[in-house]
Amino acid sequence: MRVLVVEDEPRLAANIARGLRENAGYAVDTAADGEQGLFLAQSADAGGYDLIVLDLMLPRLDGRELLRRLRQGGGRSPVLVLSARDEKESVVELLNLGADDYVAKPFDLGELLARAKALIRRGKGHPSPVLRTGDLEVHTVERSVRRAGREVGLTPMEYRVLEYLAHRPGAVVSKTELLEHLYDFNWEKFSNVIEVYISGLRRKLDEPFADKLIHTLRGQGYVLRPGGSQA
Repeated sequence: MRVLVVEDEPRLAANIARGLRENAGYAVDTAADGEQGLFLAQSADAGGYDLIVLDLMLPRLDGRELLRRLRQGGGRSPVLVLSARDEKESVVELLNLGADDYVAKPFDLGELLARAKALIRRGKGHPSPVLRTGDLEVHTVERSVRRAGREVGLTPMEYRVLEYLAHRPGAVVSKTELLEHLYDFNWEKFSNVIEVYISGLRRKLDEPFADKLIHTLRGQGYVLRPGGSQA
């Protein structure tokens, strides 16, 4: 998953980004002002960010105006607002403008991470923290995977690829979309890296079973669904 953090306090932005990377395995971009944040949010490819963490008091463009322009432009990414406790009226206004949730400063990082994960799940139509496809279970809180009741050990990147596919069971997900949602702007996207992770997932998830879950649609992408042999 890929998250945009729009926060002008450098230390707070760094702490949030580090928490999202280390505790949730998300790719994170940061913006130090509203104009940069809006530019990144509107420039994101393949469906936009999976979540935007948005501070209210921003230089150059405040959080309210950023959100208004984002929603007017058709942006659908879930937005988690960061607010000071005395900004309650502004938070209500932002919720009415299209924000999805908020946390008040100072906040517990664990609470922010839990709310972030919940917003991403709900944004993809999965309110439960356990994503199920056939006999596959992806536990998003502890970031573990089971198939037919058996725990499957994955590398961090294999898990991230699988979790993204599990959020969209039955949908064709292109290699470009996976790259856009699993890496931030600072990473050089090599063309074959997704194939490497898909190969690892197939070896660990599908080879021991007759019913295959990960399918390739040549020239289109990958599909996670039960049924039949692999393409």
